[in-house]
Amino acid sequence: MPINKAYLLMSVFFDDILSFRFNFNVGKKMAENKSIYLSKPQLEAELNRCLNCKNMPCMKACPIKCNPQAFIAAAKNGNGELSAKLISDENPFGQTCGLICPDKFCMKACTRRLVDFPINITKVQATLMEKFRNFKYDYSNVVPNGKKIAIIGAGPSGIAAAYFLARNGFKCVIFERGSQIGGALNLIPHERLPQDAIMKDWEFVNNSDLISVVFEADVSNPSELFSQGFDEVLIAGGEPNCAKLNIEGEELAVSYLEYLAQPEKYITKGNVAVIGGGNVAADCAIVAQAQGAVYVEMFVRRGLSDMRITPAERHEILERKINVSAGTSPDKIIKTGEKYSLYVHKNRFNGEKWLPISDTSVELPDFDLVIRAIGAKADEKQVDLRLIYIGDCKTGGSTLVEAMADAKNTAFELIKKYQA
Repeated sequence: MPINKAYLLMSVFFDDILSFRFNFNVGKKMAENKSIYLSKPQLEAELNRCLNCKNMPCMKACPIKCNPQAFIAAAKNGNGELSAKLISDENPFGQTCGLICPDKFCMKACTRRLVDFPINITKVQATLMEKFRNFKYDYSNVVPNGKKIAIIGAGPSGIAAAYFLARNGFKCVIFERGSQIGGALNLIPHERLPQDAIMKDWEFVNNSDLISVVFEADVSNPSELFSQGFDEVLIAGGEPNCAKLNIEGEELAVSYLEYLAQPEKYITKGNVAVIGGGNVAADCAIVAQAQGAVYVEMFVRRGLSDMRITPAERHEILERKINVSAGTSPDKIIKTGEKYSLYVHKNRFNGEKWLPISDTSVELPDFDLVIRAIGAKADEKQVDLRLIYIGDCKTGGSTLVEAMADAKNTAFELIKKYQA
Protein backbone atom coordinates (compact mmCIF):
# COMPACT_ATOMS: atom_id res chain seq x y z
CA MET A 1 0.00 0.00 0.00
CA PRO A 2 1.21 3.60 -0.54
CA ILE A 3 3.07 4.93 2.45
CA ASN A 4 3.44 8.62 3.23
CA LYS A 5 7.02 9.93 3.61
CA ALA A 6 6.14 11.39 6.98
CA TYR A 7 4.94 7.98 8.00
CA LEU A 8 8.35 6.50 7.19
CA LEU A 9 9.85 8.85 9.77
CA MET A 10 7.69 7.33 12.47
CA SER A 11 10.13 4.74 13.81
CA VAL A 12 9.65 2.31 16.66
CA PHE A 13 11.91 3.26 19.54
CA PHE A 14 15.04 1.16 20.01
CA ASP A 15 14.11 0.11 23.55
CA ASP A 16 10.86 -1.35 22.20
CA ILE A 17 12.84 -3.53 19.80
CA LEU A 18 15.00 -4.79 22.64
CA SER A 19 11.92 -5.47 24.77
CA PHE A 20 10.29 -7.36 21.92
CA ARG A 21 13.20 -9.81 22.00
CA PHE A 22 12.49 -10.69 25.64
CA ASN A 23 11.30 -14.30 25.82
CA PHE A 24 11.40 -14.49 22.01
CA ASN A 25 13.06 -17.91 21.97
CA VAL A 26 10.36 -19.37 24.22
CA GLY A 27 7.68 -17.84 22.00
CA LYS A 28 9.36 -19.27 18.92
CA LYS A 29 9.47 -22.77 20.40
CA MET A 30 5.78 -22.53 21.29
CA ALA A 31 4.73 -21.13 17.93
CA GLU A 32 6.73 -23.61 15.89
CA ASN A 33 4.56 -26.43 17.18
CA LYS A 34 1.44 -25.77 15.13
CA SER A 35 -0.56 -28.60 16.71
CA ILE A 36 -2.62 -27.40 19.64
CA TYR A 37 -1.85 -30.62 21.53
CA LEU A 38 1.46 -32.30 22.24
CA SER A 39 2.41 -35.54 20.54
CA LYS A 40 3.18 -38.56 22.75
CA PRO A 41 6.98 -38.01 22.60
CA GLN A 42 6.57 -34.28 23.22
CA LEU A 43 4.29 -34.91 26.20
CA GLU A 44 6.70 -37.41 27.71
CA ALA A 45 9.62 -35.02 27.19
CA GLU A 46 7.80 -32.17 28.96
CA LEU A 47 6.68 -34.42 31.82
CA ASN A 48 10.25 -35.64 32.35
CA ARG A 49 11.58 -32.08 32.51
CA CYS A 50 9.55 -31.40 35.67
CA LEU A 51 11.75 -31.02 38.75
CA ASN A 52 8.91 -31.99 41.12
CA CYS A 53 9.43 -28.88 43.26
CA LYS A 54 8.11 -29.48 46.76
CA ASN A 55 7.26 -25.80 47.25
CA MET A 56 5.03 -25.93 44.12
CA PRO A 57 5.68 -22.42 42.72
CA CYS A 58 3.53 -23.26 39.68
CA MET A 59 0.46 -23.96 41.82
CA LYS A 60 1.03 -20.85 43.93
CA ALA A 61 1.13 -18.74 40.77
CA CYS A 62 -2.12 -20.18 39.39
CA PRO A 63 -5.12 -17.92 40.13
CA ILE A 64 -7.49 -20.90 40.42
CA LYS A 65 -4.93 -23.01 42.34
CA CYS A 66 -4.67 -25.87 39.89
CA ASN A 67 -1.57 -27.88 40.83
CA PRO A 68 0.77 -28.69 37.89
CA GLN A 69 3.27 -30.40 40.19
CA ALA A 70 0.60 -32.89 41.27
CA PHE A 71 -0.99 -33.59 37.88
CA ILE A 72 2.39 -33.90 36.16
CA ALA A 73 3.57 -36.35 38.86
CA ALA A 74 0.44 -38.47 38.33
CA ALA A 75 0.97 -38.52 34.57
CA LYS A 76 4.66 -39.42 34.98
CA ASN A 77 3.58 -42.38 37.11
CA GLY A 78 1.34 -43.59 34.30
CA ASN A 79 -1.98 -42.48 35.82
CA GLY A 80 -3.35 -40.14 33.18
CA GLU A 81 -6.95 -40.35 34.41
CA LEU A 82 -5.92 -39.27 37.91
CA SER A 83 -4.00 -36.41 36.33
CA ALA A 84 -7.12 -35.27 34.46
CA LYS A 85 -9.20 -35.53 37.65
CA LEU A 86 -6.68 -33.45 39.60
CA ILE A 87 -6.94 -30.73 36.93
CA SER A 88 -10.75 -30.85 36.74
CA ASP A 89 -11.20 -30.78 40.50
CA GLU A 90 -9.85 -27.24 40.61
CA ASN A 91 -10.55 -26.03 37.08
CA PRO A 92 -13.85 -26.88 35.33
CA PHE A 93 -12.47 -25.57 32.02
CA GLY A 94 -9.24 -27.50 32.30
CA GLN A 95 -8.88 -28.28 28.60
CA THR A 96 -9.94 -24.87 27.34
CA CYS A 97 -7.74 -23.12 29.89
CA GLY A 98 -4.76 -25.25 28.91
CA LEU A 99 -5.16 -24.17 25.28
CA ILE A 100 -5.42 -20.42 25.82
CA CYS A 101 -3.97 -19.55 29.24
CA PRO A 102 -1.02 -17.13 28.92
CA ASP A 103 2.46 -17.97 30.15
CA LYS A 104 2.46 -15.31 32.88
CA PHE A 105 1.17 -17.54 35.69
CA CYS A 106 2.41 -21.12 36.21
CA MET A 107 4.98 -21.02 33.41
CA LYS A 108 6.50 -17.77 34.61
CA ALA A 109 6.91 -19.33 38.08
CA CYS A 110 8.30 -22.65 36.79
CA THR A 111 11.69 -23.38 38.40
CA ARG A 112 12.82 -25.01 35.17
CA ARG A 113 13.17 -21.55 33.65
CA LEU A 114 16.33 -21.14 35.75
CA VAL A 115 17.84 -24.17 34.00
CA ASP A 116 16.79 -23.64 30.38
CA PHE A 117 13.16 -22.64 29.74
CA PRO A 118 9.83 -23.28 31.49
CA ILE A 119 7.89 -26.49 31.06
CA ASN A 120 5.03 -25.87 28.64
CA ILE A 121 2.58 -26.49 31.48
CA THR A 122 -0.52 -25.16 29.76
CA LYS A 123 -0.07 -27.37 26.70
CA VAL A 124 0.71 -30.35 28.94
CA GLN A 125 -2.56 -29.67 30.78
CA ALA A 126 -4.61 -29.41 27.58
CA THR A 127 -3.05 -32.60 26.20
CA LEU A 128 -3.67 -34.60 29.37
CA MET A 129 -7.31 -33.50 29.35
CA GLU A 130 -7.71 -34.43 25.68
CA LYS A 131 -6.10 -37.85 26.14
CA PHE A 132 -7.30 -38.99 29.53
CA ARG A 133 -10.54 -37.26 30.52
CA ASN A 134 -13.06 -39.98 29.75
CA PHE A 135 -15.45 -39.08 32.54
CA LYS A 136 -18.01 -36.50 33.71
CA TYR A 137 -18.07 -35.05 37.18
CA ASP A 138 -19.82 -37.53 39.47
CA TYR A 139 -22.62 -35.69 41.26
CA SER A 140 -24.20 -38.93 42.55
CA ASN A 141 -23.12 -38.31 46.15
CA VAL A 142 -24.23 -34.67 46.19
CA VAL A 143 -26.98 -33.98 48.72
CA PRO A 144 -29.25 -31.08 47.60
CA ASN A 145 -29.34 -28.33 50.22
CA GLY A 146 -32.60 -26.74 49.03
CA LYS A 147 -30.93 -23.51 47.90
CA LYS A 148 -31.48 -22.14 44.40
CA ILE A 149 -29.01 -19.87 42.62
CA ALA A 150 -29.63 -17.78 39.48
CA ILE A 151 -26.60 -17.06 37.34
CA ILE A 152 -26.74 -14.47 34.53
CA GLY A 153 -24.33 -15.52 31.80
CA ALA A 154 -23.09 -18.89 30.52
CA GLY A 155 -19.51 -17.79 30.02
CA PRO A 156 -16.54 -19.23 31.95
CA SER A 157 -17.21 -17.43 35.24
CA GLY A 158 -20.92 -18.32 35.22
CA ILE A 159 -20.28 -21.98 34.47
CA ALA A 160 -17.41 -22.16 36.97
CA ALA A 161 -19.66 -20.76 39.71
CA ALA A 162 -22.38 -23.29 38.82
CA TYR A 163 -19.85 -26.14 38.92
CA PHE A 164 -18.54 -25.41 42.40
CA LEU A 165 -21.99 -24.60 43.78
CA ALA A 166 -23.64 -27.70 42.29
CA ARG A 167 -20.91 -29.89 43.78
CA ASN A 168 -22.06 -28.60 47.14
CA GLY A 169 -25.78 -29.17 46.73
CA PHE A 170 -27.00 -25.90 45.20
CA LYS A 171 -29.49 -25.95 42.34
CA CYS A 172 -28.18 -23.55 39.66
CA VAL A 173 -30.13 -22.03 36.78
CA ILE A 174 -28.01 -20.18 34.20
CA PHE A 175 -29.69 -17.50 32.08
CA GLU A 176 -27.83 -16.91 28.81
CA ARG A 177 -28.80 -14.16 26.36
CA GLY A 178 -27.22 -16.03 23.45
CA SER A 179 -27.85 -19.47 22.01
CA GLN A 180 -24.72 -21.30 23.24
CA ILE A 181 -22.49 -21.62 26.25
CA GLY A 182 -18.97 -20.21 26.35
CA GLY A 183 -19.44 -16.44 26.19
CA ALA A 184 -16.34 -14.68 24.85
CA LEU A 185 -14.62 -18.05 24.33
CA ASN A 186 -16.69 -18.36 21.16
CA LEU A 187 -14.85 -15.38 19.66
CA ILE A 188 -11.45 -17.08 19.84
CA PRO A 189 -10.35 -18.45 16.44
CA HIS A 190 -10.88 -22.20 16.10
CA GLU A 191 -7.21 -22.66 15.25
CA ARG A 192 -6.40 -21.70 18.84
CA LEU A 193 -9.52 -22.99 20.56
CA PRO A 194 -11.66 -25.55 18.73
CA GLN A 195 -15.32 -25.59 19.74
CA ASP A 196 -15.12 -29.23 20.76
CA ALA A 197 -12.72 -28.35 23.61
CA ILE A 198 -15.29 -25.93 25.06
CA MET A 199 -18.04 -28.53 24.73
CA LYS A 200 -15.93 -31.28 26.36
CA ASP A 201 -15.42 -29.02 29.37
CA TRP A 202 -19.12 -28.21 29.47
CA GLU A 203 -20.11 -31.88 29.22
CA PHE A 204 -17.83 -32.60 32.17
CA VAL A 205 -19.56 -29.90 34.28
CA ASN A 206 -23.18 -30.29 33.16
CA ASN A 207 -25.77 -32.14 35.24
CA SER A 208 -29.46 -31.93 34.46
CA ASP A 209 -30.51 -32.37 38.10
CA LEU A 210 -28.36 -29.57 39.48
CA ILE A 211 -27.48 -27.28 36.54
CA SER A 212 -29.84 -26.01 33.86
CA VAL A 213 -29.40 -23.35 31.16
CA VAL A 214 -32.09 -21.08 29.74
CA PHE A 215 -30.89 -19.78 26.36
CA GLU A 216 -31.92 -16.54 24.64
CA ALA A 217 -32.91 -15.16 28.03
CA ASP A 218 -32.28 -11.42 28.22
CA VAL A 219 -32.78 -10.71 31.92
CA SER A 220 -33.19 -6.94 32.02
CA ASN A 221 -34.00 -6.81 35.72
CA PRO A 222 -32.09 -9.50 37.63
CA SER A 223 -33.59 -8.34 40.93
CA GLU A 224 -36.94 -9.79 39.90
CA LEU A 225 -35.43 -13.28 40.15
CA PHE A 226 -35.48 -13.06 43.95
CA SER A 227 -39.29 -13.09 43.83
CA GLN A 228 -39.11 -16.28 41.72
CA GLY A 229 -37.61 -18.33 44.53
CA PHE A 230 -33.90 -17.76 43.99
CA ASP A 231 -31.82 -17.36 47.13
CA GLU A 232 -28.92 -15.64 45.35
CA VAL A 233 -28.43 -13.95 41.97
CA LEU A 234 -24.96 -13.92 40.42
CA ILE A 235 -24.16 -11.62 37.51
CA ALA A 236 -21.58 -13.18 35.19
CA GLY A 237 -22.22 -11.18 32.04
CA GLY A 238 -18.58 -10.53 31.19
CA GLU A 239 -17.80 -7.48 29.06
CA PRO A 240 -20.11 -7.67 26.04
CA ASN A 241 -19.51 -4.11 24.81
CA CYS A 242 -16.55 -3.06 22.67
CA ALA A 243 -14.74 -0.03 24.09
CA LYS A 244 -15.03 3.15 22.02
CA LEU A 245 -12.24 5.09 20.36
CA ASN A 246 -14.04 8.42 20.76
CA ILE A 247 -12.76 9.71 17.43
CA GLU A 248 -14.38 11.10 14.29
CA GLY A 249 -15.58 8.35 11.97
CA GLU A 250 -15.52 5.66 14.64
CA GLU A 251 -18.73 4.16 13.24
CA LEU A 252 -16.77 3.21 10.11
CA ALA A 253 -14.70 0.69 12.09
CA VAL A 254 -15.94 -2.83 12.73
CA SER A 255 -15.81 -3.87 16.39
CA TYR A 256 -13.81 -6.97 17.25
CA LEU A 257 -17.04 -8.47 18.61
CA GLU A 258 -18.64 -8.28 15.18
CA TYR A 259 -15.48 -9.30 13.35
CA LEU A 260 -14.53 -12.38 15.37
CA ALA A 261 -18.15 -13.55 15.59
CA GLN A 262 -18.43 -13.59 11.77
CA PRO A 263 -14.99 -13.15 10.18
CA GLU A 264 -16.23 -14.67 6.91
CA LYS A 265 -18.52 -11.65 6.53
CA TYR A 266 -15.51 -9.30 6.36
CA ILE A 267 -13.08 -11.21 4.17
CA THR A 268 -10.90 -8.90 2.10
CA LYS A 269 -7.82 -9.37 -0.07
CA GLY A 270 -6.85 -5.74 0.55
CA ASN A 271 -5.35 -3.76 3.45
CA VAL A 272 -6.59 -4.12 7.03
CA ALA A 273 -5.99 -1.83 10.02
CA VAL A 274 -6.43 -3.23 13.53
CA ILE A 275 -6.58 -0.65 16.31
CA GLY A 276 -5.39 -2.27 19.53
CA GLY A 277 -2.49 -4.26 20.94
CA GLY A 278 -3.90 -7.04 23.13
CA ASN A 279 -4.84 -10.68 22.62
CA VAL A 280 -8.09 -9.82 20.88
CA ALA A 281 -6.40 -7.39 18.51
CA ALA A 282 -3.77 -10.05 17.73
CA ASP A 283 -6.56 -12.53 16.98
CA CYS A 284 -8.17 -10.03 14.60
CA ALA A 285 -4.90 -9.35 12.79
CA ILE A 286 -3.97 -13.02 12.46
CA VAL A 287 -7.44 -14.00 11.24
CA ALA A 288 -7.48 -11.16 8.68
CA GLN A 289 -4.08 -12.20 7.34
CA ALA A 290 -5.02 -15.89 7.31
CA GLN A 291 -8.15 -15.07 5.30
CA GLY A 292 -6.13 -13.41 2.55
CA ALA A 293 -5.56 -9.76 3.45
CA VAL A 294 -2.47 -8.63 1.53
CA TYR A 295 -1.38 -6.20 4.28
CA VAL A 296 -2.34 -6.06 7.96
CA GLU A 297 -1.18 -3.36 10.36
CA MET A 298 -1.78 -3.13 14.10
CA PHE A 299 -1.82 0.30 15.76
CA VAL A 300 -0.75 0.16 19.40
CA ARG A 301 -1.00 3.23 21.65
CA ARG A 302 1.87 2.20 23.89
CA GLY A 303 5.19 0.43 23.32
CA LEU A 304 5.82 -2.86 21.62
CA SER A 305 6.89 -4.38 24.94
CA ASP A 306 3.59 -3.27 26.51
CA MET A 307 1.45 -5.40 24.19
CA ARG A 308 -0.57 -7.86 26.26
CA ILE A 309 0.09 -10.89 24.13
CA THR A 310 2.02 -14.11 24.60
CA PRO A 311 5.49 -14.82 23.17
CA ALA A 312 3.86 -17.32 20.78
CA GLU A 313 1.50 -14.62 19.50
CA ARG A 314 4.42 -12.21 19.06
CA HIS A 315 6.26 -14.79 17.02
CA GLU A 316 3.21 -15.57 14.88
CA ILE A 317 2.69 -11.87 14.15
CA LEU A 318 6.28 -11.68 12.93
CA GLU A 319 5.99 -14.90 10.92
CA ARG A 320 2.86 -13.65 9.19
CA LYS A 321 4.57 -10.33 8.41
CA ILE A 322 1.92 -8.34 10.22
CA ASN A 323 3.20 -4.83 10.79
CA VAL A 324 2.99 -3.33 14.30
CA SER A 325 3.04 0.45 14.65
CA ALA A 326 3.83 0.97 18.31
CA GLY A 327 3.33 4.30 20.07
CA THR A 328 0.61 5.19 17.55
CA SER A 329 -2.98 6.35 18.16
CA PRO A 330 -5.86 7.03 15.74
CA ASP A 331 -7.26 10.54 15.29
CA LYS A 332 -10.07 9.90 12.83
CA ILE A 333 -11.35 7.57 10.12
CA ILE A 334 -12.61 8.86 6.77
CA LYS A 335 -14.23 6.88 3.97
CA THR A 336 -13.61 7.79 0.33
CA GLY A 337 -15.45 5.57 -2.11
CA GLU A 338 -14.86 2.01 -0.93
CA LYS A 339 -11.60 2.82 0.86
CA TYR A 340 -10.81 4.12 4.34
CA SER A 341 -8.15 6.57 5.45
CA LEU A 342 -6.85 6.29 8.98
CA TYR A 343 -5.34 9.43 10.49
CA VAL A 344 -2.85 8.69 13.28
CA HIS A 345 -0.34 10.44 15.51
CA LYS A 346 2.73 9.20 17.39
CA ASN A 347 3.08 8.93 21.17
CA ARG A 348 6.14 9.04 23.42
CA PHE A 349 6.65 7.73 26.95
CA ASN A 350 7.74 10.49 29.34
CA GLY A 351 8.68 8.20 32.21
CA GLU A 352 5.17 8.10 33.65
CA LYS A 353 2.70 7.82 30.78
CA TRP A 354 2.36 7.86 27.01
CA LEU A 355 1.69 11.33 25.57
CA PRO A 356 0.97 12.45 21.98
CA ILE A 357 3.83 14.03 20.03
CA SER A 358 2.79 17.29 18.43
CA ASP A 359 2.87 17.71 14.64
CA THR A 360 3.06 13.98 13.91
CA SER A 361 -0.46 13.48 12.59
CA VAL A 362 -0.47 11.75 9.20
CA GLU A 363 -3.00 10.18 6.82
CA LEU A 364 -2.67 6.47 6.01
CA PRO A 365 -4.91 5.80 2.99
CA ASP A 366 -6.24 2.78 1.14
CA PHE A 367 -7.48 0.52 3.91
CA ASP A 368 -10.28 -1.86 2.96
CA LEU A 369 -11.24 -2.66 6.56
CA VAL A 370 -10.66 -1.02 9.94
CA ILE A 371 -11.17 -3.11 13.08
CA ARG A 372 -11.63 -1.60 16.54
CA ALA A 373 -10.10 -3.86 19.22
CA ILE A 374 -8.96 -1.71 22.14
CA GLY A 375 -10.87 -3.52 24.86
CA ALA A 376 -14.34 -4.19 26.21
CA LYS A 377 -16.76 -2.89 28.81
CA ALA A 378 -19.36 -4.54 31.02
CA ASP A 379 -23.02 -3.57 31.10
CA GLU A 380 -23.87 -0.90 33.64
CA LYS A 381 -24.25 -2.35 37.11
CA GLN A 382 -27.72 -2.58 38.63
CA VAL A 383 -28.34 -0.67 41.85
CA ASP A 384 -29.16 -3.63 44.10
CA LEU A 385 -26.70 -4.67 46.79
CA ARG A 386 -28.16 -8.18 46.83
CA LEU A 387 -26.76 -8.88 43.35
CA ILE A 388 -23.33 -10.53 43.28
CA TYR A 389 -21.03 -9.68 40.38
CA ILE A 390 -18.37 -12.18 39.35
CA GLY A 391 -15.72 -12.50 36.65
CA ASP A 392 -14.90 -9.80 34.12
CA CYS A 393 -18.02 -7.72 34.75
CA LYS A 394 -16.72 -7.29 38.33
CA THR A 395 -12.95 -7.12 37.90
CA GLY A 396 -12.65 -5.74 34.37
CA GLY A 397 -10.91 -7.48 31.49
CA SER A 398 -8.90 -10.46 32.65
CA THR A 399 -7.82 -13.91 31.56
CA LEU A 400 -10.02 -17.01 31.52
CA VAL A 401 -8.32 -18.44 34.60
CA GLU A 402 -8.66 -15.18 36.56
CA ALA A 403 -12.38 -14.90 35.74
CA MET A 404 -12.94 -18.49 36.88
CA ALA A 405 -10.87 -17.95 40.02
CA ASP A 406 -13.11 -15.05 41.02
CA ALA A 407 -16.19 -17.22 40.39
CA LYS A 408 -14.68 -20.06 42.42
CA ASN A 409 -13.90 -17.77 45.35
CA THR A 410 -17.43 -16.35 45.27
CA ALA A 411 -18.94 -19.84 45.14
CA PHE A 412 -17.00 -20.92 48.22
CA GLU A 413 -18.08 -17.77 50.06
CA LEU A 414 -21.71 -18.74 49.40
CA ILE A 415 -21.06 -22.33 50.41
CA LYS A 416 -19.59 -21.11 53.69
CA LYS A 417 -22.52 -18.72 54.18
CA TYR A 418 -25.15 -21.44 53.89
CA GLN A 419 -23.21 -23.98 55.93
CA ALA A 420 -23.01 -21.59 58.86
